[in-house]
Amino acid sequence: MPKIAFYTLGCRLNFAESSGLAREFAAKGFEVVDFEQAADVYVVNTCTVTAAAEKKCRQVIHQAHRLNPQAKIAVVGCFSQLRPQEVERLEGVDWVLGTHDKHLLPDFVSGVRTRAENASESGFVPTYSSVGRTRSFFKVQDGCNNFCSYCAIPYARGRSRSDTVARTLRTAEEIAASGVKEIVLTGVNIGDFGHAHNETLLDLLKALDGLGGVERIRIGSVEPDLLSDEIIDFVAGSQKLMPHFHIPLQAGNDEVLKQMRRHYTRAFYAGRVERIRKVLPEAFIACDLIVGFPTETDACFEDAYRFVEGLDLSALHVFSYSPRKEAASSLLREDYEPARKAERSARMHALSDMKKQRFYARFLQGEQKVLWESDVRDGRMFGYTPNYLRVAGVFRPERINTVETVRLETLFKDEHKDWCLHTGC
Repeated sequence: MPKIAFYTLGCRLNFAESSGLAREFAAKGFEVVDFEQAADVYVVNTCTVTAAAEKKCRQVIHQAHRLNPQAKIAVVGCFSQLRPQEVERLEGVDWVLGTHDKHLLPDFVSGVRTRAENASESGFVPTYSSVGRTRSFFKVQDGCNNFCSYCAIPYARGRSRSDTVARTLRTAEEIAASGVKEIVLTGVNIGDFGHAHNETLLDLLKALDGLGGVERIRIGSVEPDLLSDEIIDFVAGSQKLMPHFHIPLQAGNDEVLKQMRRHYTRAFYAGRVERIRKVLPEAFIACDLIVGFPTETDACFEDAYRFVEGLDLSALHVFSYSPRKEAASSLLREDYEPARKAERSARMHALSDMKKQRFYARFLQGEQKVLWESDVRDGRMFGYTPNYLRVAGVFRPERINTVETVRLETLFKDEHKDWCLHTGC
């Protein structure tokens, strides 16, 4: 039985796609093994969101070649889409497939297709992750039409596309039948779901709210201008949709937002946060934030810091700006000393830590329903509450993939320096 190993970099969307490919290869008689093991085929699913991500892709490809110089190596995904010639030159690489072609990899490995063929397709291919017994990342949308000035993803992933609500629901039913308790909706811009079929994300959420076999559905990242009052209110009234929102902000200064070609002002963003807090006061609200955009002067950053500091957010995902040559902002001259980027990142990370600690502390000595997962460390297992509080408890195998009401007794930082609540039982 031939062996195949996967290494996935980047977003949840990539993890869903890698898992779908692994299922296909398993059905064709391959044994899926850990990446560190000797395999006949290595698949590296790549990311190109930053220069650091591309560097990591190259390192992983070299690692695969060292593990077994005779193995075939397939490099797929965003890095392959934008830099195919660079990837082809790397030692040991046999197949280079972009984001539109990666689902055809089994045909290339089996010889049905060859490298000389043009396998690019523009349709939407739904898939989902099946690694682990508790949660599945479900790809419901791909691509983006926004072309923000800092972002290369529209060039790597293509235009926004998705399936119909009816066909998406059928795939969701397939996931539910696998026994997982939670589905996480993912995509590049899921707020744009259904536009080609005269449908909306709200239509999809209403359909999924009646899905049997799963207890929880989480919504992935949604752009603030696509997160309507109707969506927020529907989540507030649902028992299945979790009170958890991820809303990209990217900059807390209006001038920088304009230079980024974002489609909202910071006042509009603040309004989205206020609306959620009004109807779901205990919701977890996270945002993405980029520091070091070329036009972000010291004054712009300080203005942004004060704005974000005043928002009732639960956590920040902070990224340092990385110029992408496909993106318009790569032509802008940076308005600050290089060292300032790291300083700004450190300050925003510290602010995020403080916000997360305060949010977690609100729930101490209260009871929450925890969905226990299978990861175990030092005799402890971990799980999440509906509003995405990470909880630790004493490991008991019968707890895995079950929902249990527990009392949250203490707050601590784990080995990854992230906040966690402990049940004491």
